[in-house]
Amino acid sequence: MRAEIKDFIDYLRIERGYSPNTTAAYERDLTQFFKYAGGKPAERIGRETVKSYLDYLNSEGNSVASLERKLACLKSFYKYLAGEGKAAENPTADFRLPKKAKRLPKALNMNETVHLLNAARGSTPLALRDAALLELLYATGLRASEAIGLNLSDINFDVSFIRCFGKGAKERVVPVGKAALAALKNYLEQGRPRLPQKDREALFLDKNGARLTREGLWQTIKRYVKKAGLKAKTSPHTLRHSFATHLLEKGADLRSVQEMLGHADIATTQIYTSVSRERLKKMYAKAHPRA
Repeated sequence: MRAEIKDFIDYLRIERGYSPNTTAAYERDLTQFFKYAGGKPAERIGRETVKSYLDYLNSEGNSVASLERKLACLKSFYKYLAGEGKAAENPTADFRLPKKAKRLPKALNMNETVHLLNAARGSTPLALRDAALLELLYATGLRASEAIGLNLSDINFDVSFIRCFGKGAKERVVPVGKAALAALKNYLEQGRPRLPQKDREALFLDKNGARLTREGLWQTIKRYVKKAGLKAKTSPHTLRHSFATHLLEKGADLRSVQEMLGHADIATTQIYTSVSRERLKKMYAKAHPRA
């Protein structure tokens, strides 16, 4: 598999929580596209190639739904590359898809969140790491890639902030709560020193002392989701959604949440207000005697 496709599929699976069936379909579509493009690097493919590819698919009798899916796949792929700083131009930019209703992000409720965080308890180095990792993800709303990219120097215990690098290597500073700071301190004092030290800069190490990978993070989340007995589909990105949703439910202003999440456009953050309204409606319908 081409490296850029593999990175994109890993991103969809681990950070976005896409199902195996969906990621397999994206992988097939991208493989087909690059084969048509003659194996050119993604950044050297232009608009004319995309248009020619879509014309080819149409001539082969693909349905409108199939064409829309394949174009959506390409758009997502190039948006990802742009966000990672791996493609200067997007050859799919002026191809339009029909507007669809936005899918509300999945978020855990408070009870589910507490169960998940409490599942990561223990005194082994990896248990201490996992407790710090889960607490930090929920406390800050970091993306999976941002969390595993943290170095020891990125934590400032004195002012309760961490520094991270988001999409396009954009730096931002995010506050960290007391529970997460305590878990991090516990890990750094009693857990990390007992792990092999192959990577001396990385905050989160694996059992071999190397920087924790996306796959390692994903497997960690899956393990504690199962241990906590959660039925809802939960990925590292779910904790990011939960972070934003819970802040807004408790009265945080949208601009502050936008800044903490690292969203360039506030419209991206506004979808969480829909999640909060949906929860309020469900709570009202359940609790009010004349609902």
